[in-house]
Amino acid sequence: MGLYDRYLATRVRLSDAHLPETVALVITERDLLGDGAYDTLERFFDWAVQYGTETVVVYVSVLDEEAIPTLRRELENVTAPMEMAVRVPDDESTADAPIQVSIGLGGKSEFATAVQKLAEDVDRGALAPDDIDEAAVEEHLVFPTAPDLVIKTGAERLSDFMIWQSVYSELYFTDVNWQNFRQRDYLRALRDYQERQRRFGR
Repeated sequence: MGLYDRYLATRVRLSDAHLPETVALVITERDLLGDGAYDTLERFFDWAVQYGTETVVVYVSVLDEEAIPTLRRELENVTAPMEMAVRVPDDESTADAPIQVSIGLGGKSEFATAVQKLAEDVDRGALAPDDIDEAAVEEHLVFPTAPDLVIKTGAERLSDFMIWQSVYSELYFTDVNWQNFRQRDYLRALRDYQERQRRFGR
């Protein structure tokens, strides 16, 4: 860790502001093609745990669906400091591990599936329409944890990920590409988060 990184780390640790308990990372399929991309992801997991994150969610946006099996195999072999759950578009089971990875499973699809399950519950008499509330929707989401901080690398635009869960999240965009993402970039995201006043839509 260089001098500037140590300076940032000290600022983060000495601040009275809270650190995010849940951090989401948005990267692309192309980001994982570069040399050392998975090593960077392993380091990212370590940084998150080091600075108190309890849940890490990673979304890999995918253009070529044929790449999903390869991405899944590679990601399931990544060394992580906590248990990891990997989900792809065909998976509907809840990702309940401390590290959750979505490969091409977008927020629109996830939300539509949750609505379908609620409709099935109503159809078989297990749920009354008037009983459908936010909690009922969240019970049927693959990724139920709402992130405190969402980090998007490489471009300042939103993606189709956690559209329900991230409505009150703090968004951090960095023009640093994933291949060049370093600990100082993660620390900058944490400092930016600490300096914000969260309003949760108010």
